[in-house]
This record gives sequence, structure tokens and C-alpha cells, in this order.
Amino acid sequence: MLAETGTPKILAIVPCLNEAAHIELIMKGLVAEAQLLDMEIAVVDGGSTDGTTEIVARFAKQHPVVSLLENPKRFQSSSVNLAVATIGARADYLIRIDAHSEYPPDFCRTLVAEAKRTGADCVVTSMQSRGRTRFEKIAAAAQNSLLGNGGSAHRNATEGRWIDHGHHALMKVSAFRAVEGYDEGFSHNEDAELDLRLRQAGFTIWLPNYPRVTYFPRSTLGALFNQYLAYGRGRARTFLKHFGMPKLRQLVPAPIAVLLALELISPARWIATDLLLIWTAICVVYGFSLAFRQRDPLIALSGPCAMTMHLAWSLGFWEEIITTAWRRFVSGFVSFYQNLRASLS
Repeated sequence: MLAETGTPKILAIVPCLNEAAHIELIMKGLVAEAQLLDMEIAVVDGGSTDGTTEIVARFAKQHPVVSLLENPKRFQSSSVNLAVATIGARADYLIRIDAHSEYPPDFCRTLVAEAKRTGADCVVTSMQSRGRTRFEKIAAAAQNSLLGNGGSAHRNATEGRWIDHGHHALMKVSAFRAVEGYDEGFSHNEDAELDLRLRQAGFTIWLPNYPRVTYFPRSTLGALFNQYLAYGRGRARTFLKHFGMPKLRQLVPAPIAVLLALELISPARWIATDLLLIWTAICVVYGFSLAFRQRDPLIALSGPCAMTMHLAWSLGFWEEIITTAWRRFVSGFVSFYQNLRASLS
């Protein structure tokens, strides 16, 4: 329900942790848009130690629409929930802003216009990675490619369409609250899990052809590996919570960790060897083809980079599946044992 004036009230939420390198540019853009919209800005910090909070505090002192909240739970999911619980009562729409990204100057205004034009409960955006260092450029090429994103709708240009999931941007606060917000047990994939519940509840998600978000990849191979490890865990957690079969593009990297395990322990390891060699060849050739198309030899390394992403995702996926199954088994056994003792006593 829009505000009585007919002008929607917006709450822009910026979850962050150690984003001193990016937060000032984000804040400048949001403050400029707040002058054209009825918008408050809540930066929710998960315990930064790099000067992020000092930068935000300076903006908050200069601009009354800016507030700084502390999130001891640290996760982005709990940051957004906290902001909505604290300030959301006076907002019609929330707009989630990733501090590790770059946005066009009319980002918030365009989202609001799209929501009003389509009547969508959620307006998501496309996202494209862009690197600044050599490694980030390699990672960006991998993430922007079919090899890295599997053809995900929000990772590719679109003419505008209704979808099941996209990069989170604008959402009606009423819809967010109706499904009880993000599941704070998720450190990653919380957006896809929330979209699943929104769609189950009958809410709509619109992906326009503009605006697009520029995302900056992790700056080291180790950080990228850990990120995709967490992505795999998050996807498995969604699967275990809702028992919904992941899409084919999400299942493609899942066997990689299994094949590596078979390579190490199986008597029939030649099957795993052949499949791993095929996977390696596809990734390497794809990386060289990207390098040729982009006229940049460095991009040939995007193939091995994609292999790292696949492996990490697969390891995270199966780690979560196995550990959850083990926890449930132990819990069930303990419960059975306690009930047995109680019946015999």
C-alpha cells in the first residue's frame, strides 16, 4: 500500500562488512537519489574494522536520511531483516544495495518506476562482473560466461520478463514481511531461497532490461574459492529445506567433487578420470575461446578459474548435504534411544 501522498516511501538497505574501498561511492549515489525520492538509507554493518563505519558516520552526520545500524549476526540476510524491523514500518519499498557493486545514477528511481509500471511485488536486476586487477578481470570473464553462470537470467541481458529469481533489488515491504523476510540461517543463497517462498506465496518478480548492476569479483583465488564454497552450501541448504530439485544449470557442477573422490578411492577410477578430463578440456577450450573473442590472452585463464568455481561449489554442496544428513541421523538416533529408555523404565 503506497503512502497517502501517492509518493512511495523507500528504504535503501546497505549490508556491509569491511567495504571502505567501495562504501563512499555507494553512499554518494544513494544520497543524490534520496534528494529526488522519499528515501531513507540504512547502512547495516556487520563489524567492520577497516574504517567503513567512520565513512558512513560522516555521511549520517551530514545527511539526516542516513542511519548506521550494527548487526552482530554479520550475515546479509540478518542485516536486511534488522533494517526492516527497525525502520521498515514507514516504508512501502525496500531496496537492497550490495556495497561490493557499482550502480547507475538512476538505479533507485528506475526500480520504483518499474514497480509502479508493472505492479510487481519485486523488481530484480541483471548483474555483470567487471574486474580492475588482472585476477578480477579473469574472474569476471568466467562469471559473465555461460561456463560460469550457466545461463542464469539475471546474469544475462534481457528484454524484461517475469522470472522466478534474480539479483535482489526492490521489494514491497509488505511482501517481504508476509513471508517473514530472509532466513537468517543462510549466509549465501538467501535471495534465491526467499524468492522461492515469495513465488509460493503468489508474489511476482519482474526482471527489466535496465538497470544493470556492476559487480566486482573477489580479488584472490582463495577468496573466490571460499565464496563459491559458500554458494554451494547455500544451494544445498535451500534444497534440503524445500526439497525442490535444483535446476539443471545448478546441478552441472555438482558431480565434480564426487568424481574427484572416485578418482582417489574407486577401483573403476578410469570412468571418473575420463569425465574429469572431458570437464577440464571443455573449461580450457572455453577459456581460450573467450580470450580470442575478447582479444586478450589473459582471459584464457578464465577456464581454470571457472574450474575453481565449479569445484568449490560442488565441495560446498556435498559438504552441506553430508553434514546435515549426519546431524539428522545422530539426532534421530539420540531421540530413538531416549524414547526407548523411557519406555523401558
